[in-house]
Amino acid sequence: MHSIVVVPPGRTRPGDHLSLASGDRLVFGRDPAGTEASGRHLVIAHEGVSRIAGEISAQGTFWTLSNLNRRQTYVVENPEGAGEHIKVAPGRLEAPVPFEFARIVLPAAGELLGFDVWAPQHDYLGEESWVPDGATTVAAFSLDRTKRYFAVLVALCEPRLRDAPPHTALPTAEELAERLRPVWPAASRSAVQWNINYLAVKLRLKPAPEEAESGPRRNGTKEALVSLALRFDLVHEDDLIVLASSVSAASAASTAASAIGALR
Repeated sequence: MHSIVVVPPGRTRPGDHLSLASGDRLVFGRDPAGTEASGRHLVIAHEGVSRIAGEISAQGTFWTLSNLNRRQTYVVENPEGAGEHIKVAPGRLEAPVPFEFARIVLPAAGELLGFDVWAPQHDYLGEESWVPDGATTVAAFSLDRTKRYFAVLVALCEPRLRDAPPHTALPTAEELAERLRPVWPAASRSAVQWNINYLAVKLRLKPAPEEAESGPRRNGTKEALVSLALRFDLVHEDDLIVLASSVSAASAASTAASAIGALR
């Protein structure tokens, strides 16, 4: 069964994709077929790309990347991870890539070339999996999606959920208040800031007021909240529905109405 899908540069049609089964290898570079490299080949026709630039190896439900360039670091980005990436050093072999959707970025003579690799196959515990008797585990993050603070968190994460570049500045408290007014008419800068501080305490990014020691003001609270929320999937793209004042589809409208009603 094919578990890894490679999307060559500029080829979006499914018929152009390359499927790899577990154990398959794919060598990519400017002229990989003209070498003694084994496995299938992907040509990246650019003079700044090595003849044998690297190799992808399918390993069950994940894949590894070998950087066969001895001078240049490669970057593997997670397009869904708000800037999440790994670096594969020159000469590094069989580096495991943990992303379901990934983009390999190759520096090439002043340009950045990239192509995508998908690993859509997953294994999960079944319902019949044995679980020992005993006390249940306390939830790692306790968030109520019907509360106002969750709408603030969604609005804070919205730019990244909509694929804004990771270096894009996060919205200010005033901008968040304006964004939230369709579902929270009384939203104000101070109310939004209170919810941001509440979230920081709730998610253990800073101590509660009664536990905090006097000292300099902490900066970067919003960045820390967004990073934690997206890294651990506390907020999803589907959660943007809590920011909608009206939705055309009847089923979506019903969902939005219940979410908005809970916020008021």
